[in-house]
Amino acid sequence: MSVDASQFKNALKLWASGVTVVTAQSEQQGLKGMTATSFSSVSVDPPQILVCLNQNTDTGAVVLEQKRFAVNILGTEQQNVSNQFAGGATQEERFAGVAWEAGENGAPLLTDALASLECKVVDQVLAGTHWIVIGEVQKVVCRGGDPLLYYSGAYRQLSGD
Repeated sequence: MSVDASQFKNALKLWASGVTVVTAQSEQQGLKGMTATSFSSVSVDPPQILVCLNQNTDTGAVVLEQKRFAVNILGTEQQNVSNQFAGGATQEERFAGVAWEAGENGAPLLTDALASLECKVVDQVLAGTHWIVIGEVQKVVCRGGDPLLYYSGAYRQLSGD
């Protein structure tokens, strides 16, 4: 039995997730960034995360070329940042008006994000249309706040205390 793409996408809409922006930088290709909800912790010791990046994205290409990147966890006030880093915008448009600073590994850290994790690539696996990139977290910056959530095609916020 085969599942078609629309059935699969409809099922995944029912999975609530946080929203991140994955960033990288290279001298030749400049700043790169993209919105990603396919992000998860992998291990505490050593500290590792994974992110899934479409193999056709320029951000993913720089992550794999440079072997270093950052994952910026967005807060509730950053819906516009999520939208700006998604879709068809140019990389220059994505970074326009967004405060950032270079991390120790050179990847852009969004200074208004809840947290930024600087990572080095330790493994990559091609699975269908995406690279599963496992990064070892080398530095963490936590700023606090409430997370931006995505569920059923819309942004959401935590309710209650």
